[in-house]
Amino acid sequence: MVATSRTVRRTYLTLVLLNALAVSFIWGINSLLLFQAGLSNTEALAANACFTLGYALFEVPTGTIADTWGRRTSYLLGGLMLFATTLLYWLAWRVHAGVAVWAGVSILLAAGFTCFSGATDAWLVDALHFLRWPGRLETVFARAQVYGGVGTLAGSLAGAWLAQLTDVGMPFLVRAGLLLALTVVAWRLMHDIGFTPRPAGSPLRAMRRVLDASIRSGWRRPALRWVMLGAFVAAGIGYFVAFVQKPYLLQLAGDQQAYGLLGVSAALTSAAQMLGGLLAGRFRSLFRWRVSVLLTGVLLNAALLTGLGLVGRLPVAMAMLAGNSLVSAGVLPSRQAYLNELIPAGERATVLSFDSMVGSCGGVVTQPLLGRAADMWDYPAAFVLAGLLQLVAVPLLLRARWYENGRLTAGPPPGTRTRRTPRPSCPPTPSRARE
Repeated sequence: MVATSRTVRRTYLTLVLLNALAVSFIWGINSLLLFQAGLSNTEALAANACFTLGYALFEVPTGTIADTWGRRTSYLLGGLMLFATTLLYWLAWRVHAGVAVWAGVSILLAAGFTCFSGATDAWLVDALHFLRWPGRLETVFARAQVYGGVGTLAGSLAGAWLAQLTDVGMPFLVRAGLLLALTVVAWRLMHDIGFTPRPAGSPLRAMRRVLDASIRSGWRRPALRWVMLGAFVAAGIGYFVAFVQKPYLLQLAGDQQAYGLLGVSAALTSAAQMLGGLLAGRFRSLFRWRVSVLLTGVLLNAALLTGLGLVGRLPVAMAMLAGNSLVSAGVLPSRQAYLNELIPAGERATVLSFDSMVGSCGGVVTQPLLGRAADMWDYPAAFVLAGLLQLVAVPLLLRARWYENGRLTAGPPPGTRTRRTPRPSCPPTPSRARE
């Protein structure tokens, strides 16, 4: 079949939909699985921090796979690894494993996800550029938010109600089956277009080349570096909110077995994600700079998380969680387009993986910190702290906005000291000389 920009976009959206369906099947009850195994908030979030540590450890090696052997190879490997590690997650629950086992399985689970991160978006952008598609990347990424919301809505609802009817382990078995099906679909539909595999050489040499490219094309470019550092703070907070909102909602409801309620909450956040994707273009049109969209999203989410901790009512909490999802989905397409347009084509998957690694490193620190806050005080206090930590990204994004598109906006970067140079003295004009 001859590839066209339409078939490429359709394949990308299909993969996003099926991936969201499979991954979200356990979202309503995943943290409850660890609590049933006897872990405290600190231990559970420490195990989840090992998941983000796995992201940090494997992003560069899997970026090597995507930029040497191909985006399709990386995606298929990720599907198979997630299938196997999801079964390991279920087995750890069955044997009531300790925190060390959960940490190890979480690191392996993250390795599978890193094969997806960077490779999927790089596959899309490579193909559309090769086929000379005239559209804007934001439109595809925004539509992907809608498709991802549909998959998340269906998966989270079905998984939560399945847990209500059976137990919290059954959705993990269904998820493993869905991930295997996703891998088969990707094998049939996904083919590298506009990308030529490179000779890999030795693995260490390939990883060094990828790391050098990440630093050269990503970290050393201020317009990219400050946006990545903004994610260093935000990524861990996002993991924390997704993990802790389930026991917090059950606490507000006064029923620790109300798994169906968690499905309803996940459905609301998924619907908000779809709405955010639909409104992403409208959000972008309100601002001159893409980074201004990111700044607004940080401020809104900081207010929502703080309000989530201060207002202890179940309907309001569910509404604020949905609002957080709406804002994040509305902002993400601008961030994706911003990064992809500044990264060279041959190193796109590499730098995108490096960006994900930076965010994961922040999550390793943030999650145990917030989990400890939840154990020492309570969930509301931890949400307030998360809202305040979100504001750390504001000065970083202000600097990124100054560098956006390689041009200066107004004045020097925030916090930069400028040296006033004396104006050179001018010789008197002939008229003044006569005076």
